[in-house]
Amino acid sequence: MARTSSTNARATLGLDFTAEVRRLCSELARQVDELAHIDMRRVGVSLCRSRAEGRFGLQATLTPLRFEGGARIGRRRGRHYRVERCLDESGQELLYVLSLYLPRFCENPWREKLLTIVHEMWHIGPEFNGDLRRFSGRCFAHGRSQRSFDAQVARLVDRWLARKPDLAPFDFLRHDFDELCRRHTTVHGTHYRLPKLIPVDAA
Repeated sequence: MARTSSTNARATLGLDFTAEVRRLCSELARQVDELAHIDMRRVGVSLCRSRAEGRFGLQATLTPLRFEGGARIGRRRGRHYRVERCLDESGQELLYVLSLYLPRFCENPWREKLLTIVHEMWHIGPEFNGDLRRFSGRCFAHGRSQRSFDAQVARLVDRWLARKPDLAPFDFLRHDFDELCRRHTTVHGTHYRLPKLIPVDAA
């Protein structure tokens, strides 16, 4: 099974980036009706290192840990597989892993960071069963267009901001990576090794 590790886990100082993102996601799920189905206790938040510098490239990903409809066994290329179980540090089995790529993610403007996080949360299926939100058609992950998907994400963000939430706890989003390091000495967090697909006949 996949387990967690913590970058700089013994540090007594510094910013636990994944803990801060988890707190933000929990607040979004509490205040935005369309995200209320998300239980962040079953979503791992993972810190990954981006290989290239600059703000352009992969910022974040959401990895579902079940197959279509929440099934534990699925078919890929003519074979049946199950997903290796992924546990958090308490032994809780996770349904999703939200990965953020640093320092690249931090180099974006504040609103873009918030949009990126909500974008990945919006991928979480409404049944919260480990599967993605699925749209009709070939492009099931984003629906008829990426633009319409992103427009819905922007509406969710604007609706949350219109409630005038207390943004002070999420000040970490306002700073780039170098500034976070200056303010907190270190930036660290939990990293999840993404689970493997295991052939059922080899289990």
